Amino acid sequence: MSLLKTIDPAPSFEPRQSKALPERLISGDPSFKTWAQDSAREGMINTGVWEATPGENHSIKGETFEFCHILQGVIELTEEGCAPVTYRAGDSFVMKPGYKGVWRTIETVRKIYVTVT
Repeated sequence: MSLLKTIDPAPSFEPRQSKALPERLISGDPSFKTWAQDSAREGMINTGVWEATPGENHSIKGETFEFCHILQGVIELTEEGCAPVTYRAGDSFVMKPGYKGVWRTIETVRKIYVTVT
């Protein structure tokens, strides 16, 4: 078994589809697609591609560390007590455990993600 995994930014298989949880929704009607592509350490580490349509919701990481690389679209993240930060295609960022803020999708966004719980 190879320990090298290529993440396909445009997967051909069907994604898992979901919506913002009512208690996290701020505005709009964002929908989400997740193409999970790999998991390790009994589900503690996950990676794949995620997409969201425009809208605004609360982002709460809890104990999860998440690395994101934006493939397309534009988002604005506003951490509690901080100024908004805009990310677009080509940008990467990390949300550390304990992160709380607002995720606003301005243009439909697609990202590669890696989460560690």
